[in-house]
Amino acid sequence: MRDYLDMLAAERGAAANTLAAYRRDLSDYLAALARGGHDPVAMEAAPLRAYLADLETRGLSAASAARRLSCIRGFHRFLYAEGLAEDDPSTPIGGPRRVRALPKVLSVAEVDRLLSVAREAAAGDARGTRMLCLIELLYATGLRVSELIALPRAAASTKERYLVVKGKGGRERLVPLTEIARGAMRDHLAHLAGDGPWLFPADSESGHLTRQSFARDLKAVASAAGLRADRISPHVLRHAFASHLLQNGADLRIVQELLGHADISTTQIYTHVLDERLKSMVRDLHPLMDE
Repeated sequence: MRDYLDMLAAERGAAANTLAAYRRDLSDYLAALARGGHDPVAMEAAPLRAYLADLETRGLSAASAARRLSCIRGFHRFLYAEGLAEDDPSTPIGGPRRVRALPKVLSVAEVDRLLSVAREAAAGDARGTRMLCLIELLYATGLRVSELIALPRAAASTKERYLVVKGKGGRERLVPLTEIARGAMRDHLAHLAGDGPWLFPADSESGHLTRQSFARDLKAVASAAGLRADRISPHVLRHAFASHLLQNGADLRIVQELLGHADISTTQIYTHVLDERLKSMVRDLHPLMDE
């Protein structure tokens, strides 16, 4: 095990936390093999399958089991590549099925409460005006938080009714702007001092607001609005943007474009919203439902 971890550190530059997690995972795995009388350099797939089954009985989540299997695969591949084992028993092993969790979503009423509190705090206050602008923009556009905090100052003075946003992989997309969002940007711009390049400047390495600072301030606004802090984050507002559009009849492909998803399978995490809307449509519109 030590040689494998040394290889990860030297050749792949694994971080200390990663190495510590791998050490714990491998120690648990090797201890299980030892209890069963199995040698990791001369074993078949059956003991590994039994170990994975035991992880499930221990209550390990599918995500944690998948991470542990990835660690074990790397270990056995290392043994095989170094000539210490004649075979790799992890080759025929399939990973545990990971159930994709539904996104946390705020109701329209909860977003209204959040915005109401932010508007009250924005009255004559530069910091409050900035926070209101961030929330209005995020809920109106569904931007990724990394895209939002790095908006250029010129975005606030555009005459267009959309933003041109460069997302993941350098892909550009058009994001429509509501009048409320445009007004929030103008109000925020009026409170900005100096003439730097960023719409949300800050004393940080990047020169603009950090994700962590925005998330912390957003939780404070949520708390003032009577919302639990663990239910709110910038990404939750992005989820709310997508879910509320779908609830009101937006096409999934349009939402995919607005979110900047390269593959619609990523957007399909919101199909639980569509499922409820389709059930409602059948219940309300099908001619036989009254019989």
